[in-house]
Amino acid sequence: MNSSQNSMQDNDNTRQSSLHDTPREQPYRSPVVPSAAPPPFVPPNYEAISARRRRYQQAARQDNWIWVVAGLSILVFTLIVTLGIVVLVRLERQAADDDSIQAIAQQQPSIEPTSIIYSAIDPQELPPEAVDENGEIRGALEGNSLEIVPWDGEERFTVLLMGMDNRPGQSSSTTCRTDTMMVISLDPINDRIGILSIPRDTYVEIPGYRDLQRINTACTLGNLQQPGYGPILAMQTVQYNFGIRINDYVMIDFNAFIKIIDRIGGIDVYVEKTINDPTYPSMNYGYDPFYIEQGWQHLDGATALKYARSRHTSDDIDRGRRQQQILLAVRDKVLSFNMIDDLIVNALPIWNDINEGVETGLSLDQIIQLALFAAEVPEENIKNAVVDWECCLMSYTTPNGASVLIPNRWALGPLMVEVFGEGYNQ
Repeated sequence: MNSSQNSMQDNDNTRQSSLHDTPREQPYRSPVVPSAAPPPFVPPNYEAISARRRRYQQAARQDNWIWVVAGLSILVFTLIVTLGIVVLVRLERQAADDDSIQAIAQQQPSIEPTSIIYSAIDPQELPPEAVDENGEIRGALEGNSLEIVPWDGEERFTVLLMGMDNRPGQSSSTTCRTDTMMVISLDPINDRIGILSIPRDTYVEIPGYRDLQRINTACTLGNLQQPGYGPILAMQTVQYNFGIRINDYVMIDFNAFIKIIDRIGGIDVYVEKTINDPTYPSMNYGYDPFYIEQGWQHLDGATALKYARSRHTSDDIDRGRRQQQILLAVRDKVLSFNMIDDLIVNALPIWNDINEGVETGLSLDQIIQLALFAAEVPEENIKNAVVDWECCLMSYTTPNGASVLIPNRWALGPLMVEVFGEGYNQ
């Protein structure tokens, strides 16, 4: 019994000892990692930051330039399209005018007409101003013939001066558009000069054609009828409608005009009112803005041309006055600086310089002879006028919607006498 009890007690002690020797299970806990030491302080690299900022700014500027270039491209495209439309509209209008002239040119010319100023009117029905102090009818040419009689070198000489609206590549022999028409009559017997400007839209009879036309179409119609006949028909048209015999013509284009003014060192004119013309036409159907202030101005050839041609806030009547002003300023410049002898000595090289832009039936000797006479005429004996509203014009709109100017023939006779003197129609 005792040994059995001792054995059981030893087993119990052994079990308890094993229980105490075996570790108990603990709940799971995440391992604790000791914190790392903070990195050492590094000062900022300002050069790197500046470089990075420059890269950002450069990228931003490139983006901005992309938008600027895109905007400018759109603007340029718009301007090109707009300019193209303007050119097309002008070309279409010119084509319409050319078609109209072509249609007129197909009319069969009639027999040579005679001067129409008072010539077909019963003298009993004429107003007092149509009859001179001797009871003779003014205006109708002596003999009424429209034959162009060349100057004999002694009697009155009357020339039709025409300024040509020719652009680069155009020739006066083909286009013959008379932007300016001026009648200049030199009377050696009475020692006087008369100058009369005729607005280009004056609605007149053109010899050989049934319908009324603008007077500036006569030259074109003549060239269409027969090459080189344009200036002759223009002279006949003036002779027919104004009753003054035209002996010859001078046509001058833009370039020759500029060269003449520059050759004498420019001219001085008094500008009556400031001209601001942003739509002054360039040589290529675009715009070449023109501005000139009121007062005395010195003009070179190119500026004088703009001054003579600008229509902004004015009309062809005002243009005619400015063109006469330029013509008289040229005479004043030549005389005041005693240039006449030098110009005559150098007449041949001057003529060679400008003759491509001048067309005339006069010889160089005749031109010199006329220049010498014009230089001797006293200033008070030079009379000039424009066929204008106050005297002789009425506005009219044709059935086709064209704006033209109808001459009042009752008033033309006295105006012609005032400018050219009695006997101008002999």
